[in-house]
Amino acid sequence: MSTSAITASGLTKHYGDKRAVDGLDLDIPIGEVFALLGPNGAGKSTTVEILEGFRKRTAGDVRVLGVDPQHADRRFRERIGVMLQSTSDRAMLSAREALTHAARLYAHPRDVDETLEAVGLTDKAGAKPQTLSGGQRRRLDVALAVIGRPELLFLDEPTTGFDPEARRQFWGLIEGLRGDGTTILLTTHYLDEAEYLADRIGIIANGKMIALDTPKALRALNQESTVSWIENGEHRTESTVAPTALVVEIAQRLGGEIPRLSVVHASLEDVYLELIHEQNGKSDA
Repeated sequence: MSTSAITASGLTKHYGDKRAVDGLDLDIPIGEVFALLGPNGAGKSTTVEILEGFRKRTAGDVRVLGVDPQHADRRFRERIGVMLQSTSDRAMLSAREALTHAARLYAHPRDVDETLEAVGLTDKAGAKPQTLSGGQRRRLDVALAVIGRPELLFLDEPTTGFDPEARRQFWGLIEGLRGDGTTILLTTHYLDEAEYLADRIGIIANGKMIALDTPKALRALNQESTVSWIENGEHRTESTVAPTALVVEIAQRLGGEIPRLSVVHASLEDVYLELIHEQNGKSDA
């Protein structure tokens, strides 16, 4: 039995002369939380839609749970959960009714009330989508995506519209699903979300995978730190790959304490922006 939930080799999608996805390779093990990052138009949504079986590829080989999603059947659909960017529009059904209806489509669904509690909608179980806030509708979309106990869950910008507290609650839900062995493919524009949740992160730009590694390894691609301090009444800032040595040098020069000292290491966002900038520069050349 394969240990991979998703494999893609040479995945390509053309729209006329435009290569939305350009020879992408991907291998996501069973049980992994994988975040796919990239700017708008990078090819993220097209890639995910191909993996879900909603869009045909131009070339390449793809297997999702051992099945070619381009020729997937109902059994395949029962094994995956999909949360789209658009919020639920089941306007005639309350949150509980929508989940109850969806649960009937699966052989071994989650308990409806437990699912409502997991996404923080117990108090809104009788409410219809049009009366929910944007964040609450997104929670309902999450509930609908997980009600069938999917082996593989696709989450497309899941926390758009969430306030900070709701985002943290959602992260707890994802950690619970990870504990159950669910494989998760997540797209997000929140770098902190990807860093917190994902075992590995893939960064895509111009249809190509330009980086793929753990959050820690990606952060290490930029070794620079920014040291800031006050000297002679002026605010000073310097970037360096040896921040400790620089701080020692400044302390010796100032003869002791360094006013308003701060040392900020490169973040995942810094690395992400640098990689995207480099890729855009190559494509413009």
